[in-house]
Amino acid sequence: MGCEVSSRPDILCIGAMLWDVIGRAPQCMTQGADVPGRIRHLPGGVALNVAIAIARWGMAPAVLSAVGRDPEGEALIAEAERMGVLTAWLTRETGLPTDCYMAIEDSQGLIAAIADVHGLEKAGDAILAPLAADLAGWSGPVVLDGNLTETLLASIIRGPALMNADLRIVPASPGKADRLRPLIAAGRGCFYLNRIEAEIIAGRKGPDAASAAEAVIALGAARVVVTDGPCPAADAAQGEETLIETPPSVTIARVTGAGDCFLAAHLAAELRKMPRKAALRQAVQAAAAHVSGKDPS
Repeated sequence: MGCEVSSRPDILCIGAMLWDVIGRAPQCMTQGADVPGRIRHLPGGVALNVAIAIARWGMAPAVLSAVGRDPEGEALIAEAERMGVLTAWLTRETGLPTDCYMAIEDSQGLIAAIADVHGLEKAGDAILAPLAADLAGWSGPVVLDGNLTETLLASIIRGPALMNADLRIVPASPGKADRLRPLIAAGRGCFYLNRIEAEIIAGRKGPDAASAAEAVIALGAARVVVTDGPCPAADAAQGEETLIETPPSVTIARVTGAGDCFLAAHLAAELRKMPRKAALRQAVQAAAAHVSGKDPS
């Protein structure tokens, strides 16, 4: 485990907690480009990114994840705690180094990325042990990160530990969107997808975020929120009107973490009982602020 249990969290974020290594060039890059730029090491992983963003909205998030007992892991936990994230329920005995994510960005956005989450995958359902102990009977919000294996995601959705929880599910990347297909039919939770991820799950392309969201709803999902970069985002739900909201135009300073920032702002709005339209507006504005280099709050 991490620190001593000192308080009960408002929200659980289950999934990846790792170091982001982000290289950014100020110009447009092509395949094979070797250019000057900046490289930063930042706390990352979908679960941790969302938790950090949620903490900025004045709430107390906890991460359920796997972090190695190496210097990188100790530094990551210390930094997460400094940023307002509760780490008392982490799994540490993975036998592997702390996980890592590496991305290359240019002036237009993401070029390529690789996620090494072998520690999380090896830990498996050990990260859920607190749900049978300190956090038993959890009925609050839970963010599920698509870095979890298909088997673990399915067991969470169908198992009793989080049966009464408010599930918010995000695939982590287009390459892992397929993992969510079996979860759609369960009809639980709200899925946060970008347009590419929604199209992968739906098995067909659409002209915009609204059509992509509605295509996933048609597969049985209860609710789907889809982003599309600078184009309008959409919130679709069974039996309700599909809403859209256009993000403000900003100059790109970074892209990694924008979707996690969007989710955190949207969840914060809904926990404050804001209407769907207002929650969607707050989310697109927060994501745009993140992309421009600001930390929304």
